[in-house]
Amino acid sequence: MHLAEVGFYHLTRARLDDALPALLEKALARGLNAVVVARDAEHLRHLDEWLWSYRNDSFLPHGLASAAFAERQPVLLAADVTNPNGANLLVLVDGLLPAEDAPFARVVDLFDGNDQEALTAARERWRAWRERRVGALVYYQQQEAGGWQKAREERAEDD
Repeated sequence: MHLAEVGFYHLTRARLDDALPALLEKALARGLNAVVVARDAEHLRHLDEWLWSYRNDSFLPHGLASAAFAERQPVLLAADVTNPNGANLLVLVDGLLPAEDAPFARVVDLFDGNDQEALTAARERWRAWRERRVGALVYYQQQEAGGWQKAREERAEDD
C-alpha cells in the first residue's frame, strides 16, 4: 500500500477527545478501517472507554489490538503501529513518527496546538515526513465553528 497523504490536524478549539470521534466517524462512513496509536496503556484505556460513551446516541465500534479478534475491528486502538484489521488509515494521537514502511494509505496526526512542545514536535514530524517524500503533506486548521480547513499542502513532486 502506498502512503498517499499525511494530514496534520492542529487542535486549537477542541480537545482530542472531542475531535477524534468525529474523524473516526467520517472514516467509517467512507468504509475505511483505522488504527489509532497512543503512547501508553493508560491513554489507550481512556480512549477505549471514551469511544464507547462519548455521545449518548452513538458509539464507535472498536477494540484493542491486544484483545482477541483484533482483525475484526473497524477501529483498532494500539500502543504501536500494527495493522491486523487491514486498515487504510493510521491515526496518531501522541506524536509518534512510525517507521517508513507503515502499511497505510493515509496518516492523520492530531496535535494540541495550544501546547508549545507539541507544536514544535509536530513541525519536526512534518520535516521528517517531507524527507520521506510521501504523496502529500496537508496541514488542517481547526475553524471557529468546529470544522477543518486545509491551510497548506505540499506534494512530493512540488519540490
